[in-house]
Amino acid sequence: MAIKITNHPRFHGVFETELGRRKLLLTQNLVPGTQVYGENLFKQEGVEYREWVIQRSKLAAAIAKGISQIGMKPGSTVLYLGCASGTTSSHVSDLVGKDGFVFALDFAPRVLRDMVFVCQARRNITPILADAFHPERYAHRVLAVDAVFQDIAQKNQAEIFLRNCDMFLRQGGFGILAVKARSVDVTKRPKEIFARVREQLEKQVTIVDYRELDPYEKDHCVFVVKKK
Repeated sequence: MAIKITNHPRFHGVFETELGRRKLLLTQNLVPGTQVYGENLFKQEGVEYREWVIQRSKLAAAIAKGISQIGMKPGSTVLYLGCASGTTSSHVSDLVGKDGFVFALDFAPRVLRDMVFVCQARRNITPILADAFHPERYAHRVLAVDAVFQDIAQKNQAEIFLRNCDMFLRQGGFGILAVKARSVDVTKRPKEIFARVREQLEKQVTIVDYRELDPYEKDHCVFVVKKK
């Protein structure tokens, strides 16, 4: 079945198509013929695209929910905190393209081992085994970046995010924080957690946008911030 792939109306490096009644997000495959997590591949005029599965990626869910800014485009340098086995970070690699770069960090050796295989085929992404709570320990391996994206399910998510933005994010750069409410405090309602995180962020950065990720991710939200 022939499909029509078009540029996303807001984000360079992100594409859209429709499959039946579903609207899909796509990125241009930096490694044609290769899948990372079993996603669908599509071709148009000799160019291959990967489906960016919204239910598998908080960043894709934020885009689907109408977020106004992600701070990433072709040529951007990105610090990705909590890369796991590479589902979303591989799409970020596609998005920034050959002229961009992604520092992909995780503290779990098992998942980072899978990430290493993703990086072997992609020259614009490097894996880092480290604890994101201590950015000073990997500062020698990370350059100043245009965007920081964090998806870490820990109680002190906001503090970790702010530490890394302070150390690595360029002036005027954007940070994207995915908040998992249940990892912060299981006794509080998610909206209470989100409000608390907002207060914490506003002390150090400017909040640009905010989206709750239901129905794609239960009890999750995303904050987009700009470094002052």
